[in-house]
Amino acid sequence: MNAANALFRPLTIKHLTIRNRVFSTGHAPMYSKDGRPTERYIRYHEEKAKGGIGLTIFGGATSVAVDAWASYWSNLTVKDDSCIPDLQRFADAIHTHGAAAMIQLTHIGRKMRWDSDPWFTPISASRVREPHHRSFPKAAEDWDLRRATRDYAQAVRRCRDAGLDGCEILFCQQHLVDQFWSPLTNQRSDHYGGSFENRMRFGCEMLEAVRAEVGCDFVVGVRMSGDEFLTNGLGQTDLLAIARYYSATGLIDFINVNASHVQTLDGLANNVPNMSYPVAPYLALASAIKKEVDVKIFHATRITDVDTAARAIEEGHVDMIGMTRAHIADPHIVKKLGEGRADEIRQCVGAGYCIDRVYGADALCIQNAATGRERTLPHVIQRGPRKYRVVIVGAGPGGLEAARVSAERGHEVTLFEATDRPGGQINLAIRAPWREALSGITRWLDQQVRRLGVDLRCAQTATAAMVMALKPDLVVVATGGYPNKGNFQGAELAASSWDVLEGKVAPAKRVLFFDDNGQQQGPSVVEYMAQRGALVELVTPDREAAAEVGVTNMPVHMRSFYKHGVIITPDRRLTQVYAEGDHLIAVLSSEFGAADEEREIDQVICEHGTLPNEDLYWALRADSLNHGECDLTVLAEEDRVVDVVNNEGGKYRLYRIGDAVASRNIHAAIYDALRLCHTL
Repeated sequence: MNAANALFRPLTIKHLTIRNRVFSTGHAPMYSKDGRPTERYIRYHEEKAKGGIGLTIFGGATSVAVDAWASYWSNLTVKDDSCIPDLQRFADAIHTHGAAAMIQLTHIGRKMRWDSDPWFTPISASRVREPHHRSFPKAAEDWDLRRATRDYAQAVRRCRDAGLDGCEILFCQQHLVDQFWSPLTNQRSDHYGGSFENRMRFGCEMLEAVRAEVGCDFVVGVRMSGDEFLTNGLGQTDLLAIARYYSATGLIDFINVNASHVQTLDGLANNVPNMSYPVAPYLALASAIKKEVDVKIFHATRITDVDTAARAIEEGHVDMIGMTRAHIADPHIVKKLGEGRADEIRQCVGAGYCIDRVYGADALCIQNAATGRERTLPHVIQRGPRKYRVVIVGAGPGGLEAARVSAERGHEVTLFEATDRPGGQINLAIRAPWREALSGITRWLDQQVRRLGVDLRCAQTATAAMVMALKPDLVVVATGGYPNKGNFQGAELAASSWDVLEGKVAPAKRVLFFDDNGQQQGPSVVEYMAQRGALVELVTPDREAAAEVGVTNMPVHMRSFYKHGVIITPDRRLTQVYAEGDHLIAVLSSEFGAADEEREIDQVICEHGTLPNEDLYWALRADSLNHGECDLTVLAEEDRVVDVVNNEGGKYRLYRIGDAVASRNIHAAIYDALRLCHTL
């Protein structure tokens, strides 16, 4: 713990003493309903408090106003006093475990759609279209600004009355206040536009109204960018001046610094950097602001490990260090660190799965299936009432998780792996450009199963006889899948994406890559080939390339595509490949009635997910107690024992998980394993 002592120093802001220097930033995991926090939402943050975090900020972009709540974001709203009991429950749950609780507030201005509930016209500093949500806002009138000011003040008052320790107001990512700051969005000629002081005016009036309502003792901070990285936007010099200006007013108690913008998908990817970025890419921006102001400085952008976090505090760059995605991967970071169990921390790998999902679904961690499911799935596995003999076949992420959880339950576990090392398809994925960090998933799971005494047998292809010789009570088949090229005439002339990453097939000069999956696999292999000099045409039947890849990852792939001259052809399906001389001809069809097209190329590579490697499952099925059947109703409840018996003469229960069932992803395999095995 010595190296991380700096993280355990308390921080006092006015009346509030935060027990350590680690916090979770405001974000919207899509766990609310009708603008109210659900039990799921509260438990998600409560788990971080149990895990020792100093401060957790909930309610990402919580709306202060009736005209600024975007129902499709599933964010919270504090637009009237009916929210106070919900906020009190939230505060009480977090305070019970010794952590501080704040909420992030905003009026989102133009950053919303006009055609979703409540169907109000968005307001902004000027009539400048918001490109991401495609809205044409109204230029705010004086009465709009008076209303917004009142809404902010009353929202902060409700937070204080609910017993929260403070609030953070968004002054970044193109919310209403910084829409007035930026010359890109503020084209006014009245006393809210033009000069620096005029552009700062609305934010100051709002903060003055807040202080008039709640006084000087309640902690109020702001979140702002250190550099928008946007042509004609706000650069570092501009934002340093703004930080100095607001700090000098005495109206704020802390500044939480991030970077980039969300005007474009590329800017959004920079705002929430994935594994292709270095750790702590924007710490210097926060450090520069700290040198200029006399309020506390918070910062959080891709701080994934405790050594980097501790160094940021120890060297005086910031006062509080955010580890938001790190706590999605492991909400017990601080507790483990304090107990001398740093090697048991499950470190965020920067996959971006959590953030990518919230654009239409709920936030989930690629490697920790308990996150967001705290009501029914445990982060800490308890020992079971009796010991069983468990045999697991396949040491990919699903098999490793099944082995870990079963061993934590106190069972005797044997884990077979056909190859010479654990990891499964992750061992392929890490060969692609900038994807090596995924190995952290395997590394942690492998470390845990060895720590728990699992009998790991690598380079052994398990047979039914080998499994049954161990006299198991439970068998979990986690054998994964094998590559599927899809169904088209001449498929034997094509290779799979696996063939490329495994080195069985070298990229040719002219390559047609057919992606009928749309997830990370296709773009990753296209990048791999293009970086090795291949001229690649990416063909997909989807309306766009990488259709299933989220907003933090897709822009990184697209940058590489343009850099290396990748040709992208959507709305086309590969229907035939045939040889013609020394080359191949690929036939592409369109479902929209366009004429077929042909390509003369040197190589066809296909990505169509996987087919289940299920021979062992079928060999074991007849002698199982349940014939492989799983009660899906019980499994869906997640906290009951899955127990089906339809073969009284059977010898063991049998289940299969992950891609041994069907082609899915890492999270699905780990989730299958956790919810099946944690009640054994």
